This record gives sequence, structure tokens and C-alpha cells, in this order.
Amino acid sequence: MTTPRPPRPPYPHGGDPGESDESLAAPLRAGSDAEASRSAALLMARHWQPATDYAVICLATSGPLAHMVTAAAFHQVLDRLRFGEPAVALRPRLLLTVRDTIVDWAAADRITDALPGLGKPAGGRGMRAAKSLTPENRALAERSFHALAPLEQALLWHTAVEAEPVAVPAVLLGLDEASARAALEQARERFREGCVRAHRELAPSAECRHYNRLFDVPIRRGGDLLPDVRRHLASCAYCRHAAEQLGQVDTAPGALLAEAVLGWGARRYLDSRPGRSGSAATSGTARRPGGRRRGGKRGAAVGGGGEGTGRRRGGEGPLARVAGALSPKLVLTGVGVASAGILVTVLAVGAWPGGRDGTSQVASTGAKPAADPRTAQPSDGTSPSAPVGTPTAVAVPTAGHPFRLRNVGADLCLSVKGEPRAGAATTLALCSGDTVQRWTYDADGLLHSAADPQLCLDSHADPGVVILGTCTDAGTDRADDVRYDLTVRGELLPRWDRTLALAAADTRPGSDIVAAFRDRSSGQRWLTDTPSASPDSLSISGASEPPRQGA
Repeated sequence: MTTPRPPRPPYPHGGDPGESDESLAAPLRAGSDAEASRSAALLMARHWQPATDYAVICLATSGPLAHMVTAAAFHQVLDRLRFGEPAVALRPRLLLTVRDTIVDWAAADRITDALPGLGKPAGGRGMRAAKSLTPENRALAERSFHALAPLEQALLWHTAVEAEPVAVPAVLLGLDEASARAALEQARERFREGCVRAHRELAPSAECRHYNRLFDVPIRRGGDLLPDVRRHLASCAYCRHAAEQLGQVDTAPGALLAEAVLGWGARRYLDSRPGRSGSAATSGTARRPGGRRRGGKRGAAVGGGGEGTGRRRGGEGPLARVAGALSPKLVLTGVGVASAGILVTVLAVGAWPGGRDGTSQVASTGAKPAADPRTAQPSDGTSPSAPVGTPTAVAVPTAGHPFRLRNVGADLCLSVKGEPRAGAATTLALCSGDTVQRWTYDADGLLHSAADPQLCLDSHADPGVVILGTCTDAGTDRADDVRYDLTVRGELLPRWDRTLALAAADTRPGSDIVAAFRDRSSGQRWLTDTPSASPDSLSISGASEPPRQGA
């Protein structure tokens, strides 16, 4: 009786399934010719088929020419391994070598005469004529990927692009599966951070740098983009491309990486991967191994690895809701299409405010507006019962007396993330009596943390994001970075730029506090909690509606 075959290993091609690419490459550097030949054969067995598939795509033809290109690419890569390059992240390196070999051959008349297959407009000739093989709107992702460590590149490429289970790159890297999963999570975070950093470093203007965090944070968390951010994206192609790439880090990392690294033929290469099946694979909406898609709906697993490397939950992200407003031709793969109504919202937004509309700045004048006597003043720390968005006259807190700042749009309080220290982020949190939610306001505009009076709100040290900084900066050329004017509406305007106002990135607990262009929305208004008769209790200061004329 025939003995049944044992189960196939997680990665069946080439050698012992426990051997990493690096261990297979070792004899190339120090072994005999026979050992080197065997190592080369095993590495080719592992990576030959994907490289050939991509050669066929780039050439727009199959047959001997594709195999010749693949063999030449392997020759180059194996030579570099022999001279000391690490055998890590071989797959994307081989694919790029295939692409560059075709471009190089297509540029040589003697080779194109001998190999006419290089002359196809959809193949070698078209690649040679292309201004760039990678699209302009993938520049940040390309820069970020190539800045990663080779181990991180391998993990991202095989799980996101090849749609393989994490066990596959674990074998290629010589890692156990648990370690590979942990490293993959770290690689995802570093890839995203690299995209954000690249946007800041390559930004064509200071205005673009200012928006760096203002669209990154909501896209990461699935919140709404601020109105001024949407206006900027509508007019700035650079930031619009950056926002799209950050959205695809969460929703379609495979498509993003393939287009950023390969460019030419990226989509067709994705479709050729055995790990991708059906529409879920090609649309970039596959789920994580855990079961639910990050987008909130159930989907089919793709190769055990899938595309769903994102962090967002609960439906479409902010980029999807504004994409349709920016351009009817703008297609955001895996993110979705925005409602046409958003276009009306974007076009209806008025001119950017400059703070010269007659709104008095209470902190500048020292005048304290009278509260409407008809307004209830809760003493339990709850907000007034007025509808969100109703104009409110806010009293200037007494100097040296602690108070809270409650965001009108979110009904949450300004707090400190983690321990109060220089550089700590500020955030929205459920209102409580915690000292990290208490602040004191000086007549000169300094907002001190009651948890550490040596620390003040700083809206300029980290572009776009409000953090805790040292109040001693008030005596330097950064004096206005830690000073604010409090308007009668409850807006906190940084003195270094009064066209800005402190706002929350979105309306959920944990949202970062940012410096956004002033638009007089409820998310940019803060009610002040002033001490009541009981030293430990706080009450709302600020009327639920403005005083009537003559009142």
C-alpha cells in the first residue's frame, strides 16, 4: 500500500522548510563551487516563479524572453549575495532587478535587434519611454519602504503584496511565527511613520508641513477631517496624494506597496499572486487572520495574511468622505468614494478667518463679559444644556485659580496623555477631577498645567499638534508659542498665529489637540470650569446663549 504523503511545509519551495534565505545563501560566500551551485538552485526554486510572472507582465509577452530576463536578474542578485549583501527581502529586490534589466536591455539597440520582443509599446519600449516607472502619488510610500530594515521589508512584502500567511516570511527570515508576527506589527507602524515623516521632509511649503499631523491623526483613527484640512487637500495635490497614501496604509497596503516599489505593472502583479483570490484580494479589503475587517464588515481571508493591516474601525475613514469632493477622477483604491454632498460643504466654506471680524479677545483686553442670568450654572461638572454650536460668552478664569477646558463639540475635557512632562501630548478625555485636566491662566496668556505649573501648553514645538512645553520659553523668542488669547466665544488663539485656534482632531476620547485654522466651529470652542464653593468641585462658567442686546 502506498504511504500517504506528509503535509506540505508552510513554504514548500526549495530545501528544508526551516532554512532561511540567509542560511541558503551562506555557501555562496564561503563554500565550494558545487555547494554554491546547490544554494543558488534552492534560492531560485523559492523565488523563480514570482520573478518570471513579473517579467511576463513587464514584457507583455511570455516565453523564452521572460526566462532570459529572470535568469539575468538572478545572476545579478546572486552575485551581490556572493560579495556580502544579506539575503533578506530577496523578493522585492529580485522584482526590481527584473524591471531594471528590461529597461536596460530595451535601451540598447543591439539587444532590441536580437530580441524584438523588447520593442512592444506595452512592454520594454513603453518602459524605456516612461518618464518614471513609479507614480508621483506613491513617492512617500516608496521612500518609507526603502528606509525600512530588510527584515521589515520582507515581512510587509510577503504578507501585504504576496498575500501569504506570516509563516512564509518567518521561514524565509529564520524566525519563529510569534516573533515574525510581533516584528510585522512593528514594521507596519514604522512604515506609516515613515510616510508621515517623508511628507514633512519633502513638503513644498510650510503650510503643507503644518497639515502633516492634521490629516494623519484623523485618517489613522477614522475620524472626520477638519474643514480647513479638506480645503487644503482640495487645492494641494502634494498633500492630497499624501492623505491617499496614508489611507491606503490602513485599507490597501498591498496595492500601495506594489505601486510604490514596482510601479510598472503593479496591479497585474498583484492579481497574479496565488494568495489572492476573488474580488476581496484585488480590491485590497481583505481581513486580518482574526476574522473582522478593520473597516467593520466581514470579508474573506486572503492567503491567511490578507490586506487588512490598518487600525481603523467602524466604517469608512475621513479620506473616503472627502475624496469625491476633490476630483471626479480621483480614485482611492480600498478607501471608497465620498458622498457628492461633501463637495457642497467644501465649496460653501468661506474665506479663512483672520481674526479681524470684530470678535473681541477677552484675554487681550482683560474685560470679563457678563454671563446671561437666565443660564443655569451646573455645579456637578456637566456642560450646559444648550445645543452644540450655540454661541457662548465665556468668562476669563481668575489668574492662579484652576479650571478645566471642556470642548463644546465633543463634550470632553482637555487632558494630558500619560505623565505630565515636557513633550507630553494633550488629548480629549472624559471629564474628571484629575489634576491633569486642570489648568491655570495668567494675565499674560500663559496656560499652565495644574499638575506641574512649570509646564504650559505649546502649540508650535511639534507642528500642528499641541503638547506640554516649559513655561520658561515665555522669556525667549518662542514666547508667543506658549501664550493664548481667549475670546468671548471660548476660542483659544495662539499668539504666534491668531488665524489658528486650538481644536480636537475628532470628537472621541483620546483625540489629539491640534492647532487648526480658525473656523468658529463648536470643536474650536472651550467652556471654562471655574472653582465653586467646594474646593474640589468644578462648575461650568459660560452662558448657554449670548446676552441679548441691552440686557
